[in-house]
Amino acid sequence: MSSDSPAGPAPLSPRHWPMWLALGAIWLAAHLPWTLQRGLGRGIGRLALRLAPDRRNAAQTNLALCLPELSEAGRAQLLRQSFDDLGIGLFEFARAWWGSVATLRRDVDIEGLDKLAALQAQGRGVLLISGHFMTLETCGRLLCDHVSLAGMYRRHRNPVFEWAVKRGRLRYASAMFANDELRGAIRHLKRGGFLWYAPDQDMRGKDTVFAPFFGVPASTITATHQLARLTGCAVVPFFHRREGGRYLLRVGDPLPDFPTQDIVADCTRVNTAIEQMVRQAPSQYLWIHRRFKRQPDGRASMYARPPG
Repeated sequence: MSSDSPAGPAPLSPRHWPMWLALGAIWLAAHLPWTLQRGLGRGIGRLALRLAPDRRNAAQTNLALCLPELSEAGRAQLLRQSFDDLGIGLFEFARAWWGSVATLRRDVDIEGLDKLAALQAQGRGVLLISGHFMTLETCGRLLCDHVSLAGMYRRHRNPVFEWAVKRGRLRYASAMFANDELRGAIRHLKRGGFLWYAPDQDMRGKDTVFAPFFGVPASTITATHQLARLTGCAVVPFFHRREGGRYLLRVGDPLPDFPTQDIVADCTRVNTAIEQMVRQAPSQYLWIHRRFKRQPDGRASMYARPPG
């Protein structure tokens, strides 16, 4: 693999060779037939449900906090489905980065491209906001067939994985900005570019506020408010989900009168938009993330370690 790419030089020292071997296996998995990937993904998800008690506990806690209206049996069923989709999503990520989506393009339903065209005609930048769904990367790549789209992401700790994933994303994204590269993202939006961002995780940064997510206080990054304030961009919800072998992508209406002077109110509106997305495809959401690990009353965690 060439070390010369938009992602920069590849880390090729011998200490990185084990990771390169692992990536080689993932690359091969990315090229398996889609029906086989889905079957293997379900199997991996069911193994993870049994063998990853910390993540299972996090998902169970999140489901109890966010969907208390479900019965215990209903949440248990949703937990199993979410791990099935988690396993499938691993193949979806790999396929988006390093495989082909040609077969997936045959059955894609996209709504709202006209809204993006209207904003583009105004010369206005667009910040597409979404949540951490397992379809995130595949649907981002499918949307790139129709619009020039950049992305924001959190850097990976492993330099090999960071290089390989960024290189894979730059096959279809117009640019990638790490979450510490705000100047580049601001310039992109000011020039009328489209930028995709998922602000629904606890980033442990200083620029956060507590805003409700499913009625539970959640440490919420303020970047959506700040980017809109600094660039005048439109903030547009972008929802995506898988139905069987089909992908449904929907671009929503821009959030009206955004941003305001109230950062907490703006972050609440963003969380509400993502919550509405989750309710439409709950099993495909990343429930294993400890979304509520920090609380305003100082509790260190709402996620007790499972016994044993």
